[in-house]
Amino acid sequence: MKTSTAIIVIVVLLALLGLGWWYIGQNAAPAGQQNQQPIATASFACDAGKSISASFYEGSSTPSNDPNQPPTPGGSVALTLSDGRSMTIPQTISASGVRYANADESFIFWGKGNTAFVQEGADQTQTYTGCIIVAPDPTGVLSQIYATSTAGFSIRFPQGYTLDPNYSYQALGPGKSIPGVKITIPASVATGTNLASDTYASVEWLPKATASCTADLFLDMGNGGKVTTFSDNGVDYSVATTTDAAAGNRYDEAVFAIPGTNPCTAIRYMIHYGVIENYPAGAVTEFDRTSLVNTFDAIRRTLVLGR
Repeated sequence: MKTSTAIIVIVVLLALLGLGWWYIGQNAAPAGQQNQQPIATASFACDAGKSISASFYEGSSTPSNDPNQPPTPGGSVALTLSDGRSMTIPQTISASGVRYANADESFIFWGKGNTAFVQEGADQTQTYTGCIIVAPDPTGVLSQIYATSTAGFSIRFPQGYTLDPNYSYQALGPGKSIPGVKITIPASVATGTNLASDTYASVEWLPKATASCTADLFLDMGNGGKVTTFSDNGVDYSVATTTDAAAGNRYDEAVFAIPGTNPCTAIRYMIHYGVIENYPAGAVTEFDRTSLVNTFDAIRRTLVLGR
């Protein structure tokens, strides 16, 4: 009886040991990668609130035995999925984009430009779709993330700011509305100042503007507007600014359009405030324009287009 029990225990231990080695083999980094630093890291926001963190590693390619076939890439990617899974899989041959897959290709990670998706199972169902890179937050305050595979972009903004995904710009008149996403300041930023709480930054796009993408397409330039060019953080912009006035209110607008984008994409700053001289003495303080614009600039710099 004791001998039989001992045999059963040994069999169970061997099975567990085999399972453990299988798990390590499935999840361990490729040889030589354990002490290697990634050549790039990226965070992706995907449809249905899913996300992926990826660390990319380079490696030596393996020549093919078939002279008509390209060599097998030697790179790999370490993934952490929002469902709790982590894995490291090697790069494989791809005709377009960058492709990573496990041995039986039951899990495939595709990357192209600023986008990615995951396929799983024998039927290669897409389980992570519409994934777009999310820019890092160098400020430490842009903790909220919005990503849309429909419009094809991701952007960061501060806690307390509110996002309206159904916004459209209407100031150009009937039949000229511009679709977009609006990010409005919190009421606390305007409290006690001459700044209005409907001040916002927005991402907007013009699907039909394919020939050129300039900032004047987003503004009524009859209000003394002007167009300039501007480069910031490696991005070239066409910039238009206007100022409008009505009943003691001022409406300062700046549009940063990105030439070459399709659809033509821009970020708008809309700053609404009251003329400080119209308030009783000491009733309000003048809002901090520099701080507000700096925050809008930080938001703008995190825009990533899914292309």
